[in-house]
Amino acid sequence: MTNFFNGLLRFRRGSWEMLASILIALGVVMLMQPFALWLFTYSFIITLVGTVMFIIVSHFPE
Repeated sequence: MTNFFNGLLRFRRGSWEMLASILIALGVVMLMQPFALWLFTYSFIITLVGTVMFIIVSHFPE
């Protein structure tokens, strides 16, 4: 867990890509759930932020 936070603070690709992937997966889960309308409302924005973040972070050094 310490390596993950150090990677975030040092702008390393692995940690940021994992965070972006989690955001994408969270957005998809929010899109598919039938219970809360507010989760469905924000699902596209969360997925979009995760996708753009993944594209940007893929240029970070390893």
